[in-house]
This record gives sequence, structure tokens and C-alpha cells, in this order.
Amino acid sequence: MDDSNIVSWERSGEIGVLTLSNGKENYLFTPDFVDFQKLKKWTSESDLKGIIIRGLGRNFSAGADLNQLKELSKDIKSLEEKINKGKEILDFIEDLDIPVIAAINGVCFGGGLEIALACHIRIASEKALFAFPETNHGLMPGLGGTFRLTQLMGKKAMDIILNADLINASKALETGLIDYIAETKDSMEWAKNKLLSMVSDRPKEVVNYTMQAIRNAKLLNRVDALKIETELFCKLAIKMQSN
Repeated sequence: MDDSNIVSWERSGEIGVLTLSNGKENYLFTPDFVDFQKLKKWTSESDLKGIIIRGLGRNFSAGADLNQLKELSKDIKSLEEKINKGKEILDFIEDLDIPVIAAINGVCFGGGLEIALACHIRIASEKALFAFPETNHGLMPGLGGTFRLTQLMGKKAMDIILNADLINASKALETGLIDYIAETKDSMEWAKNKLLSMVSDRPKEVVNYTMQAIRNAKLLNRVDALKIETELFCKLAIKMQSN
């Protein structure tokens, strides 16, 4: 196991696990919650096919530690740099060519929810709770939450953010905020089985190219996305012939 700030990394076969660990609520002391260079090193392991992000214990993450945030805000330039670095970290996670699943138990608030939104799939325990409580404290989501939630839910994001709505797992599933409610008490076990069902016994190139094509469908126009899909398919076909 390797540690960076409040984040630890461990491997379970073809899967890597990023664990947030900071007290019962797993608060984020700083927007750039993980050492970026270590994260790049961990995720570049050649045999890695998927990642699960979880919180240690009963909760995923309650988001920013407000007292620490007040201290950080005394130097606005430094705070802005840390926020931009945090956004870069989440963009990096979202753009990985392997599936990333958020395994969510308990509270998933603020910055914790922004981390979960950067993952490709969100799986929650039955008792999980979600919220962007920032507006109750004179703030707003700052790690891409306004953008990602609006992409995901359209104008419903306005209600959730401005009202600081508390959303249970059933409502989160109904609105599309999460993708699955775990059929086990701990979402980690269900997330691991789900991830293995997608990547186990599949060549890493298949996983990588599929993820690239799916990302292109969101970022590129139809013509360019389909052109690259054909190129990726042909690369796999050539490899299949040589096996």
C-alpha cells in the first residue's frame, strides 16, 4: 500500500483501489487531495484494468473541511492554484482509458460528490446520502461539480445545488445521479464484482480502446468519433489475426 495526503493506493489483481481516509467523514483538507505525480504513477501500471474509489469506513467523503478551507482562503492565489490542481486531478481520473467506479457508502457531500461525479460509474449502498451543501455556507461547488452535474442532469442541477438538497440512494438512482444501488451492505464488494465483470478475461487493449471510443462520443463530433472508432476496431482486428 502507498499513501499520499489522505489517499492510499493498493492493488487487488487487475484492479486498483484508491481509498480516502481522514476521520469518520473522510474530509478533504485541500482541493488537490492526492499527490498528482503519485496518482499518475499508480494509474500507469501496465496490468491495471480498472479502479475503484472509496472512502474508508462508513462514509465516502463529506467534502471540504470548512475550518481548513477558511485557512486556505487567507491566500486566495494559493487557493485558486489548489482548486485548479484539484480540477486537473479529476479531469485526469475522468479521462483514464480504464473504467473508474465510485463505491459510495454513507455521506457523499460537496467535494466528495465532485470526486464521485468524475468517475465513470457510481455505485452506492442503500443508505448512502448525497448533497452539495456549499450554498448553505455561502459557497458553491468548486471542483467541477456545477459542470458535471449539469451535464448529467440538465437544469435539475440548479435545484440540487441552490437548494442544497439531501438526496437518498433511491432518489439518486431515479434521477441518474448514481448508476446502481449495491445489492450488498457494503458498496465496495458490489463495485468490485461489477468492475471484474467488465474487464476480467479481456485484453487491456480492448478495455483501453473501448473507453477511448466512449469518451470520443462525448467530446468529438459524430464523423470524427466514428472515424476513430473504425481505426481502433481495425487495430484490434489485426491483433486478433496474429493471435
